[in-house]
Amino acid sequence: MATMKFTTEKNANENNGKGIGMLVIIVLVVVLAAVVLFNSFTVVNEGFIGVKYQFGKIVASDLTAGLNFHIPFVEEIQQVDTREQIYSVMTDAYTSDTQTVNELQLKVNYYYDGTQLSDIIRTIGIQNVETKLLVPNVAKITKDEIGKVQAEKLVQNRSDVQNSIFTSIKETLAPQGIIVTAFAIENLSFDDAFEASIQAKVIAAQDALKMQNKTAEKEEEAKQQVIAAQAAADSQKIQADAEAYAIQVVQEQIAQSPDYIEYLKISNWNGVLPQAIGTEVNPFIALDGDYSTATRGGNTATETVTE
Repeated sequence: MATMKFTTEKNANENNGKGIGMLVIIVLVVVLAAVVLFNSFTVVNEGFIGVKYQFGKIVASDLTAGLNFHIPFVEEIQQVDTREQIYSVMTDAYTSDTQTVNELQLKVNYYYDGTQLSDIIRTIGIQNVETKLLVPNVAKITKDEIGKVQAEKLVQNRSDVQNSIFTSIKETLAPQGIIVTAFAIENLSFDDAFEASIQAKVIAAQDALKMQNKTAEKEEEAKQQVIAAQAAADSQKIQADAEAYAIQVVQEQIAQSPDYIEYLKISNWNGVLPQAIGTEVNPFIALDGDYSTATRGGNTATETVTE
């Protein structure tokens, strides 16, 4: 009976060992499955494009933002920043009249063309875009375009030159998968002597403009005086014409009615008697309104005695 009991305990231990081993295996399988599952998905962030590699070969280059599946240990997904980026560089250039442009600060805004992303990765490499595409092309095109204009024109027409450079850079880089959205010449400077000459010319031009404005002002004042004089002359002529017309009307009225002149005398009399009346050689002379007659040299005169 003792032997039978020993055999049962041994079998129980073996069964327990098998159970533990099975549990370990299950745990390992679960962990392995979790690891495989965890490595089967990659999150692509907004503003990026996912590029899927299979044993180092590109099999997809248009994975959008979000959760993307790939085969663990066989495939991997890398993210490429497709947002607008800025490239800045400082260089020198020469104008067509051999003036040196110092500290020429340039800035280019660009982003990758998603449809050509795989070609960029294969032929150039994302990490080499600036050194292999932007550095040589931006500097060369800028120097070529500035070399076509004189220094003074560059200062005066900076925006035109900038637009010309922008167009050339955009057309050059577009076939290579680089979309240029903006270009700017942020700073340019010349030799001190040239800048001094430009400043003197600008000052002279401003002075000349001031003189032109003063001349124009004087001319305008003279025109206004002429206009005022003409207006005064026209006014006098109109007044004279009116007076002449009035005289004509009066004359016509007198001609038609001789009594009209007597009417005018009465309507314009202020009530004061005249100092002398009559048509004789010795007229009557009024002194304070009283008339007296005096005889001088045989002639009779009327005098008014003043009290």
